[in-house]
Amino acid sequence: MIGKLTGTLLDKHPPQIVVDCHGVGYEVEVPMSTFYGLPATGERVALLTHLVVREDAHLLYGFASAAERDAFRALIKISGVGPRIALALLSGLSVAEIAQAVAAQEASRLVKIPGIGKKTAERLLLELKGKLAPDLAPPTAAPVSDAHADIQQALLALGYHEREAAAALQALPADVGVSEGIKLALKALAK
Repeated sequence: MIGKLTGTLLDKHPPQIVVDCHGVGYEVEVPMSTFYGLPATGERVALLTHLVVREDAHLLYGFASAAERDAFRALIKISGVGPRIALALLSGLSVAEIAQAVAAQEASRLVKIPGIGKKTAERLLLELKGKLAPDLAPPTAAPVSDAHADIQQALLALGYHEREAAAALQALPADVGVSEGIKLALKALAK
């Protein structure tokens, strides 16, 4: 079993990356939450991994944190949920958000993820109950000003995830205007 990879990041094409470990390039699929936190190509990277051995392939999945990997492992144990759906779920929601949805029995949050229908969402809620502890930390920080709130709403309307929008807002000056803030946030997100 391959439990961790440390090496040089060679290539990034969501959701797949290639990590060079002493001359061997490992193709690793990662959730978008991990992908957004990766360094630039050519830099060192360390990922916790999970190896899935199938009759026709050996597939390696990578995660930035042990919580993500544990959630992935819990998800793929559920009937009807394979690695692809588990990655989609971890790409759309953080582990804390999944745990909160399970604790509150909110199937509507899970159904928003591509590939998850109503029956799968209900099965997830039932089988994950008690297996994922909800994160007691508050959700992403609220915008500092009305302008920041408008910028955040614009980024969400453009299809960016809440975590991406929050990260872009943190880099903005506190007194920035809405239009200038949107431009700066989009530039930061394009990097």
